[in-house]
Amino acid sequence: MNSPLQANVLFQLGPVPITEAVITTWAIMVILILGSFLLARHLDTLPGKRQAILELIVATLDIQIRETSGAAPAPYRGFIGTLFLFILIANWSSLIPGITPPTAQLETDAALAILVFLSIIWFGISKGGVRGYFKSFAAPNLIMIPLNILESVTRIFSMFVRLFGNVMSGVFVIGIVASLAGLLVPIPLMALDLLTGLVQAYIFAVLAMVFITATVEESQPTVKDSPPASPPLEERES
Repeated sequence: MNSPLQANVLFQLGPVPITEAVITTWAIMVILILGSFLLARHLDTLPGKRQAILELIVATLDIQIRETSGAAPAPYRGFIGTLFLFILIANWSSLIPGITPPTAQLETDAALAILVFLSIIWFGISKGGVRGYFKSFAAPNLIMIPLNILESVTRIFSMFVRLFGNVMSGVFVIGIVASLAGLLVPIPLMALDLLTGLVQAYIFAVLAMVFITATVEESQPTVKDSPPASPPLEERES
């Protein structure tokens, strides 16, 4: 069993090494793209069973976003939903013989964390502007700027370390038990790995949502920063 810190290079594309995690990641991306296209290409006013299931999934996602952050789910639904589905399928790909889940590789989890970090910047600037986003680092005073910047980096770091550690440990345990006890004994562990993969995908998506909405709220102008409201028309005429 290879070290999780060592990527399994399958071939070279010029100077770029193509690893097993890259191939599996692209395969999952193709599955998500084709699956979403095929499932959503015919939507009707009166939904059938397929559309009803899709609407139930979207409604559940909206409820989770609203209950987690209190924000309107529409701006975040696409990113958070895609993030959750990708991590879930990547975690469950370990059940396919010969496939190592890409989330058990450090570079994949680091890339996911970087996407969350960039999305925090994107949503923070789009909702509060460049000034509002950078001003959030100065709360409650200017002395806190270095600590707030360090906090934003360390919490993203903790996200991918948590995901990497849990997925990698599950793969290692199942591999060790299978090598010692045969193929049928690890089946209960594989069922537990399914649950762990679901929980880890959920936690990662929830943390991403919490960090994004927290930054958006801090970037919003306060009442003090807002321009004073105009007096009523009667007062101005008097």
